[in-house]
Amino acid sequence: MTEIPELKPPTSTPTEWSEVERPLLLQLALMGWQVLSGDIDVPDLTERENFRQVVLYGRLREAIKRINADNGPVDDLTVDRAIRALEATGGQALLEKNRILTERLIKGVPVESTEPGAQRQRWIRFIEFDPAKQDRNNFLAINQFRVDLPGRGAFVIPDVVLFLNGLPVVVVECKSPSNTDPIGEGLDQLLRYSNNRYWVDEDEGVEDLFLFNQLMVVTCFYMARLGTLGAHHEHYMEWKDTTPLTPEEVAQELGKTPEALKSQEILAAGALRPGQLIDILRNFILFKAEDGKLVKIAPRYQQFRAVHKAVDRLLTGKTRQQDEKDQDRRGGIIWHTQGSGKSITMVYLVRKMRTIPKLRAFKVVVVTDRTDLEKQLRDTAALTGETIRPDQQDSSRRGSATEILKGILREDSPDIVFAMIQKYLERTGEAEVFEYEVPVHPPKHREQDLVADTPRTKTLRQVVRDQEFEVLNESPNVLVLIDEAHRSHTKTFHANLMKALPNAAKIGFTGTPIMRCDRASTQGIFGEFIDKYRLNEAVEDEATVKIVYEGRTADGLVEHTDRLDQKFEDLFRDYTESEKQVIKNKYAAEGDVLEAPKLIAEKAADMLRHYVRSILPNGFKAQVVAVS
Repeated sequence: MTEIPELKPPTSTPTEWSEVERPLLLQLALMGWQVLSGDIDVPDLTERENFRQVVLYGRLREAIKRINADNGPVDDLTVDRAIRALEATGGQALLEKNRILTERLIKGVPVESTEPGAQRQRWIRFIEFDPAKQDRNNFLAINQFRVDLPGRGAFVIPDVVLFLNGLPVVVVECKSPSNTDPIGEGLDQLLRYSNNRYWVDEDEGVEDLFLFNQLMVVTCFYMARLGTLGAHHEHYMEWKDTTPLTPEEVAQELGKTPEALKSQEILAAGALRPGQLIDILRNFILFKAEDGKLVKIAPRYQQFRAVHKAVDRLLTGKTRQQDEKDQDRRGGIIWHTQGSGKSITMVYLVRKMRTIPKLRAFKVVVVTDRTDLEKQLRDTAALTGETIRPDQQDSSRRGSATEILKGILREDSPDIVFAMIQKYLERTGEAEVFEYEVPVHPPKHREQDLVADTPRTKTLRQVVRDQEFEVLNESPNVLVLIDEAHRSHTKTFHANLMKALPNAAKIGFTGTPIMRCDRASTQGIFGEFIDKYRLNEAVEDEATVKIVYEGRTADGLVEHTDRLDQKFEDLFRDYTESEKQVIKNKYAAEGDVLEAPKLIAEKAADMLRHYVRSILPNGFKAQVVAVS
């Protein structure tokens, strides 16, 4: 393993240094970070004039000149103006300032140029996002980075700070694994550094250190968790995937076996590798309001992994025109259990696509029956630079909502089009009605009590509609994202939607287990699975609360099935097989058996006995789940 020169171990925490901090710095160096040993006495050794400074201005100035050189040299005065424009914020709260600065890091800022012959205004960028030009960025890790508190003699010393082009974007707090609660202690320290311990009245941190912050990490090597500015304990999550590298590649880099990789090493490889960190900053950081409060969201590892897999499928899969079986191979199913953030994953996917030249021009059609997803997309549109259609201008047009939507889909523009399922359910064509007369048993009373006009038959109606959709857009540069792809409308609605967009790629999202009987039809529409994140994984990650229950079975059965089958054949012997099947589907459903009064009564009695004997004495309540 590579040795890093001039690292000075802190004498106060030898175990923390040897088991946590030093291994992290070594891994960062292997991944391409320059590592500089901090000094708590001489600020010049960490490239600063004093310990109040948190930005390494020398590195930032040089990065600005390198990154913007394609449009001509950048003089010192323009660099100064760009830095002032970057850092200018009002009196907002820390997280609002962080949101503004994050947007400037992604988009850049306009600056008045003083160069002879140049345009009056020039757009200056602070980060090079092109993967082919990553050498223009500067990646530096400093350990034991002292920062003085404003107006006081006290200071804080974060264990590791990661700088991107001189800007502090990641703060890592290391704790000895021998501590009683190392993760809790580290999280509390990060909250203190950033002035986010709401139960403490006084200012105890250094907010300037977190103005450009994108990720916060706490680690004791065997457990490492990642969060964002303002997040509290419950929102710090473990990062359990090394995508886009394989565990084998990471293990080889570290000189160990994949099975020996620990939580810190996996998190560093998956989220702190220079390319991944820039990817997260550009495509996976969101801000949104929750209960009137601004929150910052970083991706969970399964979201990051799923988006990368989906993008790879879109780039490498065959279109219908290229496929020998006339099927689009660019889509599939993302099966992430409920509560794992599927809606946010959709947003991440769209943002990622907009940064890839081959996918940038895609029209993205998001189909759901939930209004909350539309709100999430609209709330994040400002950061993506896009608007969600139909917008206010579209809504002002003449015509029904469906006609407006069809008009948008006909356009070849790279929009994000949001469509509620109900808008697609406008049926055209004739409806064909099949009617069947079937006998019914007489009431259970004496024959002489029957009135003469007692009906002996019943009419069953089966309605079959012509659901042909017109072709709206034949471009292959269309991606359809369908929420809750497992639902029953996949067989009809989704298939008909594809008649309107025949060459589109399709990705279905679901978090509900796909029944074995429905799996073939769901995969037939969308293709193979792209990524899976199962319920047991969510429980292990503490993203979903574990449900503890006691399974109880009931021995219910249908008596004399052979007699019933024979009786059915006798009663309906004059009907065709298709007509018999309609009758069976209506009257011989599994639900009718499960809802038989006698079976329900036995189940209720059993539950009551069990509750009174085993649950109630312990002071607990009970919940019953039924099929209807």
